[in-house]
Amino acid sequence: MKASPVALRYQILAAARACEEKKAHDISILQMAAGTGIFTDYFVICSGGNPRQVQAIADEVKDRLQIAGLDPAHSEGYNQAEWILLDYVDLVVHIFSERARRYYDLERLWKSARRLRLEDLQAASRTAKPAKRAAEKRVVARHRTTVKKKR
Repeated sequence: MKASPVALRYQILAAARACEEKKAHDISILQMAAGTGIFTDYFVICSGGNPRQVQAIADEVKDRLQIAGLDPAHSEGYNQAEWILLDYVDLVVHIFSERARRYYDLERLWKSARRLRLEDLQAASRTAKPAKRAAEKRVVARHRTTVKKKR
């Protein structure tokens, strides 16, 4: 089932912010070009400095999106922590070790994709309709409550 544009933007922001919170390096957001036969609409790509950080980033992304009611349709690579893939159908999150990211270079491979800046998505989120912004704030508030309970 295809997510609404507002819901999809929230998912992308949640994933990117989770990466930021765990100090991921070089976060990229790619909007895949229509008509390329690609299986998803967006990629969020980032790197971690060591296997534990790569896993921590993946855990945070999963936690944030699970609060919004999303579980990955597929995930792989967690134990090896070189390239963790989290597939949310409309959004795929790629978390690499620095060496694996240089080797696979997805940004070059998908150079036809449009690069988005996190700031642009945040600005678009601020101009969303008030009811939708309120719904997003409730999800974020639930996340904060859940994080506090974990501690």
